[in-house]
Amino acid sequence: MKPLLTVGYQGASVPALIETLKAAGVGVLIDVRSAPVSKRPEFAKAALSESIAAAGLRYLHMKALGNPWEGRAAAKSGDMDAYRQVFMAHLDSAPTRAAMAEAAEVAKAETACLMCLEADPAHCHRSMVAAALAPLGPFEVRHLATERPKKPSAQGTLPFD
Repeated sequence: MKPLLTVGYQGASVPALIETLKAAGVGVLIDVRSAPVSKRPEFAKAALSESIAAAGLRYLHMKALGNPWEGRAAAKSGDMDAYRQVFMAHLDSAPTRAAMAEAAEVAKAETACLMCLEADPAHCHRSMVAAALAPLGPFEVRHLATERPKKPSAQGTLPFD
């Protein structure tokens, strides 16, 4: 069964992300953020797509697979049931179903990795996207983790995020 990978860039550097993607044999990074912007400019769409291309990989932004505003608001407020409910309804919309079909075709042609911010896939909508895509391949979903830099603390080292 062909793999469908996911990754979160929270706390990682672009070089660490690219190293992780290459080590996993990824050919295309599918950005599933609704708005591909970041407080870290190197992860904004233009800069990230340039870095990914310079590394010999493809970048594809699929806005329709992003978490809608209502879902993000529910997650920020801690209402994870509402967050999942909003996103599952979003997955059933016509634009999202079309994007899912396109993503499945891309992932059948080359090893694809869905990317969003959250490091923990259990707290990110990309896990729901991957689960919905899995039968379309069929794909085996695997979650990647990037190396995150450490900073010193009184107790040793802690991750940045």
